[in-house]
Amino acid sequence: MAKTATLYRMVSDQHLCPFGLKSRDLLKRKGFEVDDKPLESREETDAFMREHQVDTTPQTFIDGKRVGGYDALREYFGMPSEKKDGTTYVPVLAIFLSAFAMSVALVWNVSGTLAAIPVLEWFVALTMCALAIQKLRDLTAFSNQFIVYDLLAMRVVRYAYVYPFAELYVGVAMLAGLTAWAVSPIALFIGGVGAVSVFKAVYIDKRELKCACVGGNSNVPLGFVSLTENLFMILAAVWMWVR
Repeated sequence: MAKTATLYRMVSDQHLCPFGLKSRDLLKRKGFEVDDKPLESREETDAFMREHQVDTTPQTFIDGKRVGGYDALREYFGMPSEKKDGTTYVPVLAIFLSAFAMSVALVWNVSGTLAAIPVLEWFVALTMCALAIQKLRDLTAFSNQFIVYDLLAMRVVRYAYVYPFAELYVGVAMLAGLTAWAVSPIALFIGGVGAVSVFKAVYIDKRELKCACVGGNSNVPLGFVSLTENLFMILAAVWMWVR
């Protein structure tokens, strides 16, 4: 006997509920035949919520019993919530892994080899560009998170607004193959200040802070990953002089 479920979700010219679509997809993947009941206006939606004494849609009913919204449906099937609370390294890992994959692809395309040094050079440059873009998406949010631990930004707040542009410049300059004197001083300066700031805040003052490395309002904890970003810049500066 086929399993059936009834789903009420908002579907209008002004709003297509994403959680309604996700609920329908999840039910189908779990082998249910879905009796889809679109709520096509605000008035129809409000009337439904009053009738069933609920505050949100979508709402799923299985065997005549209300399961609830998308999160409740996932719980019904024994699945974890998609909501990510607390600290996470996922944004940084996504950037690092993507930058590494791109650097491997570019080196292979240009030289037909996977020489370690070129891959690492492109990896550092692409990572810095990607991290800078994240910061530039919302300079105000980045500055609010950055100035509470960066030693220079604490004293000169405008430095927080300059930092992402400087980081982007270093990454682009490395990709362009500019000479060391045009890149290394900036990379060494911002990387050095950043490394000292993170080390002091985390390992000396023992402060529990969120890192602005992937932009403002992130849940990435300040610590080893943040230190790595700055060490990348320091090593890049030194390497360009040595090379």
